[in-house]
Amino acid sequence: MFLVPDSVIRFFHRMTSPPHFYAFTERLMPWLVVIFLLLLLPGLYGGLYFAPPDYQQGDSYRIIYIHVPSAWMSLFIYVVMAIAGAIGLIWRIKLAEIVMISSASVGASFTFIALVTGSLWGKPMWGTWWVWDARLTSELILLFLYLGVIGLYGAMDDKRMASKAVAILALVGVVNIPIIHYSVEWWNTLHQGPTVTKMDKPSIHVSMLIPLLLMALAFNVYYVIAMILRARVELLQRERNSQWVKTKAVEEGGA
Repeated sequence: MFLVPDSVIRFFHRMTSPPHFYAFTERLMPWLVVIFLLLLLPGLYGGLYFAPPDYQQGDSYRIIYIHVPSAWMSLFIYVVMAIAGAIGLIWRIKLAEIVMISSASVGASFTFIALVTGSLWGKPMWGTWWVWDARLTSELILLFLYLGVIGLYGAMDDKRMASKAVAILALVGVVNIPIIHYSVEWWNTLHQGPTVTKMDKPSIHVSMLIPLLLMALAFNVYYVIAMILRARVELLQRERNSQWVKTKAVEEGGA
């Protein structure tokens, strides 16, 4: 039986404390920015200059280095949001609720980028900006789910009640994630099938694959940065009457 070390349990227990989370993320942020740049810059260089042109699409395929990581992140962030919502519902952990709502706008942005870049990429390939394809339509539904989460949370004054309502919506909407992922296999669509995540081996040359994976990792780190920044603001708003927030304000005001 796998046992989680006590030190790991204590760390996550401390992270549920708003003051500890705020202080820890303040120290963590510079390192995340450095990691993001170390991944982004070689990813962009490799995608724009190192990777060879595609034998069919030429250089137009290079939008893949924005489109594909954005599409991956749109799915990943929604799953994170749903898991955080479930944790908030079951264990009533305030920080889980904050992570959930702080992820929504970042996920919506990635989904919008995936749709726009997909449209730009699809125009020369399909001859049209948009088709009601299973993959595109389900991705559009995902954007509406994100916007629904954001709108529902903003419409309610009681943020604890709003978090519960949003968590339920996120959990219901998670059924759309496998539909998006398997849509190219379940239905006859114009969207190409999986190339990187194939079970045997990726059908993409390694010189194109490495920059793509670097960009995907960079986007993951960017999500963590953006989510933390929004979570810190949301945390201060919720905890504005707490003593640690008042003490923090006095310390920063004195500085």
